[in-house]
Amino acid sequence: MPQFAANLTMLFNEVPFLERFAAAKAAGFTAVEYLFPYAYDKHELASLLKTNGLKQVLHNLPAGNWEAGERGIACHPNRVEEFRAGVDQAIAYATALGCPQVNCLAGKVPEGVGATQAHATFVSNLKYAAGKLQGANIKLLIEPINSHDIPGFFLNTTAQALAILDGVGCPNLYVQYDIYHAQRMEGELAATMQKHLARIAHVQLADNPGRNEPGTGEINYAFLFRHLDAIGYTGSIGCEYKPRASTTAGLGWIKALTA
Repeated sequence: MPQFAANLTMLFNEVPFLERFAAAKAAGFTAVEYLFPYAYDKHELASLLKTNGLKQVLHNLPAGNWEAGERGIACHPNRVEEFRAGVDQAIAYATALGCPQVNCLAGKVPEGVGATQAHATFVSNLKYAAGKLQGANIKLLIEPINSHDIPGFFLNTTAQALAILDGVGCPNLYVQYDIYHAQRMEGELAATMQKHLARIAHVQLADNPGRNEPGTGEINYAFLFRHLDAIGYTGSIGCEYKPRASTTAGLGWIKALTA
């Protein structure tokens, strides 16, 4: 049976963020992830993980001004120093939280920047970040995001991500495979995960359409969970979906789809 991690940015929004750790424990989760830890003291977050017996499996590098609509700065040529400072910040938090991997959001291509320059900037930034993170024994992930939800996002497909991994050439750089985004961009979910399993360090889920709980849309999650077990995926699966009602009321999918 897959090991599920509650995404505390998306789930348990019925309570303030710092109370979501206890809510995740009460719901039966043993692992958590969330977008960003940086608004909180890292030692307080570490204490909440320990108190609730939770493992932190993922958070993102700093990604610019999220509230203003930015979705990463790694492909922005004029913000390299800001990106590098974010790498140091991410290492400090990941180390304190015992988090083994961090995700780098490529970002939306800035106005006036061509695809070639954005690609070169992204690759250069990833080489820098992967080197720094490798020294801290932390994996670096990159995540393709569908272009329907975030128009202009630089990284959209598994093939593009794999080509970037080849171009960077760092052993601790992997793909974060989000099933929802992959379904919207390319389909072929089971075959893609099996073919590239060695290069996928983390999986996330939501159903389509709506980005709600598994079992609410078109994706055959009961099959995919069995498939991931069969092909030997041993990582966590991040539950990065929008509950249709309350988080707890919607958690019946876990038992229904993994029985």
